[in-house]
Amino acid sequence: MKHFRFLVLTLLLPFVGLRAQTCAPTATFSYTDKDGNPVEEQMENYSGSAPVKGVFKANPTDVGNYDVRYEWRIFEAGQENSPLVHRFEEDLEYTFTQSGVFFVSLRATFILNNDTISYPEEGEENYFSVSVAQSKLVMPNAFSPGDNDDFNKIYRAKEYESIVSFKATIFNRWGKRLYSWSDVNGGWDGRVNGRIVPDGVYFVNVVARGADGHEYHIRKDVNVLTRYTESANSTTETP
Repeated sequence: MKHFRFLVLTLLLPFVGLRAQTCAPTATFSYTDKDGNPVEEQMENYSGSAPVKGVFKANPTDVGNYDVRYEWRIFEAGQENSPLVHRFEEDLEYTFTQSGVFFVSLRATFILNNDTISYPEEGEENYFSVSVAQSKLVMPNAFSPGDNDDFNKIYRAKEYESIVSFKATIFNRWGKRLYSWSDVNGGWDGRVNGRIVPDGVYFVNVVARGADGHEYHIRKDVNVLTRYTESANSTTETP
């Protein structure tokens, strides 16, 4: 499969009178960065973590009196004949929640009486590519809540990649539920009813699913250490 990128103004059909019909497709990807901040940017290709939402626009130019038929296809690498999405509309939105390499293609047909123009030209294909990483999830076993230091104050995922569903719950040693959250970017500040819990061992239970279908079931100790500092490497958290 030959892969041509969408390049604005470089794939235009020859301008001959009214035969100037073409498209200048764009893709905008919305995702969350490693710090949990929402990001939206326009780019030719995306490579990163799931979930990621793509908004693909045909941007037809010089249509004139032509009728236009748009055909979008999304397929996984090596599965061109088995598209995940096959839609006939000018613009397309799709959220990628599976890991792998995917391609998004557009074909537009301009028709005016007996005049038919194809974009891209017959025999050519043009794709956006979307590469979604395999999943990863690591929870720490210690943190230092409180107002007196800025290090490790929130208990949250230490490392994660392509996590599409997530639920974490904190329990005390007697099995009482203290706190839970369902956003992988969220976490626990060590407080219950507005007060920081006493130092000691608590427990976290995590149920999550990755974009690659991997199911995570994590149960581990959580050490609350209010006097923990970045220099106290003897109590450094471990996966």
